[in-house]
Amino acid sequence: MITKENILEYLDEVKDPEIPTISLVDLGVISDIQIYENQEVIVEITPTFAGCPAIEYMRKNVEEVLLKKNVPAKAVINYNKVWSSDFITEKGLKQLQAFGLAKPSKSTEDLLQSMQNVECPKCHSKNTQLLNPFGPTLCRAIFHCHDCKETFEQFKTL
Repeated sequence: MITKENILEYLDEVKDPEIPTISLVDLGVISDIQIYENQEVIVEITPTFAGCPAIEYMRKNVEEVLLKKNVPAKAVINYNKVWSSDFITEKGLKQLQAFGLAKPSKSTEDLLQSMQNVECPKCHSKNTQLLNPFGPTLCRAIFHCHDCKETFEQFKTL
């Protein structure tokens, strides 16, 4: 008997293609799992941004990993739900930092305030400055640390 817990455990293998240290589960983009009486499985994915270039890759990867586990499933993309950085698990926040990204603040903070005093993922200083709110992908911003002199990215707060 397939359970949601089984599916989530299997999906821990599916990593974000842009941040390969974090699973889609820990990133919080697996937004729903439906298991029907006939054992049909539907996995819902909510992208971090509507224009995420990796979303189709993620969808296919979810289906492939589950099929390897003998769980034929359909992954669907839900653009009607709004993803929040608050959906990232504690484990996921640590994985972002291990990748070299500053973790997002809680979404209850004002967006501009959340981009001030961002902790450097390398030296943990908050003596940082926003260089550009638009990083290499829609979900990242670029910062500079005045203490260790390193430039780094932050996974944006949404």
